[in-house]
Amino acid sequence: MSAETPQLNHSDNKNNDTVPKNEAAWLLAQHGLLEVKEAPFTKPGAGEILVRNHAVAVNPIDWMIPYLGKRLFPWIKYPFVLGFDLAGKVVAIGKGVTNVKVGDRVLALAGGSVKQRNRAAEGAFQTYPIVLSHLTTVLPDHLSYVDAAVIPLGLSTAACGLFQKDALALNLPTIDTKPLNQWVVISGGATSVGCNAIQLAVAAGYSVVTTASPKNFNYVRSLGAAIVFDYNSKEIVNDMIVALEGKYIAGALSIGAGSTETCIDVLAQCEGRKFVANVSSAVSFDTIPEGRGITFPVILKLIPNILASSIKIWLKSRLKGVTAKFYDSSSMVDNEIGKYIFHDYLGKALSTGTFQAAPKPKIVGTSLHDIQGAFEIQRRGVSAAKVVVDLT
Repeated sequence: MSAETPQLNHSDNKNNDTVPKNEAAWLLAQHGLLEVKEAPFTKPGAGEILVRNHAVAVNPIDWMIPYLGKRLFPWIKYPFVLGFDLAGKVVAIGKGVTNVKVGDRVLALAGGSVKQRNRAAEGAFQTYPIVLSHLTTVLPDHLSYVDAAVIPLGLSTAACGLFQKDALALNLPTIDTKPLNQWVVISGGATSVGCNAIQLAVAAGYSVVTTASPKNFNYVRSLGAAIVFDYNSKEIVNDMIVALEGKYIAGALSIGAGSTETCIDVLAQCEGRKFVANVSSAVSFDTIPEGRGITFPVILKLIPNILASSIKIWLKSRLKGVTAKFYDSSSMVDNEIGKYIFHDYLGKALSTGTFQAAPKPKIVGTSLHDIQGAFEIQRRGVSAAKVVVDLT
């Protein structure tokens, strides 16, 4: 243990001076592979919680950061620990933390990769990560760690687009929902973000029309979607417009490459707010070669697609009188929405069964060494599921 490693300060166990060994799946340099090595054991500061990790989930952004390097997250200084989704047990708490206690089972959004935090100690892919108390939720007894780990980033991304004042600014979700007789369009309902967005919108009193593949129609309906369309249908825009005739639309949440254009076309012909909150990239990065990331030949292939998609959205939004803006979950670290969702709403909703852990976990490993392989599984694509590594 290095001299810089802080000693653990158990608030409920002052006689325990033993510092457990922390390990992390380190990204040693941009475009590299993860390597499991020892990591500092960090004492929680004010408003922070130290967690013994029991499960982590993998998101597209997790494998995109190594491949795209500083073109995506230029503030990251290597070596670094990535990861946003985790569930585990509270080991220690910092000053001012009142919403959890030592021994609680929790899920949390790890913010280490966010520019405002930019701290390896807060990356999810380690045994003992630091998390922020206002982005942490105590788990009900019936919810396992692997099920809980699928929630944080998908929930946060959906909440940003739905509830932020500069986005759709919908009413906040509650466990005793009152219908508003308003509708929200959510594309990509079976995605990680979509599964959470449907539930959040319904809990806020809105009816949801969404898109998915036919095999996932029943699943998104079970989450609360009222109307579902096949996103591959050539008639999807016309069919959605007909289904929404006479209904007031509070806006749209766009998830998935190409879906923003569809949402613009639909909102332009419907009554209500002409605003699309886009929470995903306009193009797919699945073809980025492993290891070297974005090389010059790759850039030459990607730039035309990115420019064409951006110009198409810009032109269509202006011609049809619909505003389209991009959002990501990083703002949850600082704004009031993060605290409300994680601190005030989610725990009660999970306990009462009014919110489900979604999508279903796809367990692909049992140690930090399996996270690199989990990246590749996620990159190849999963349907109505989220890739999880069980660290119990």
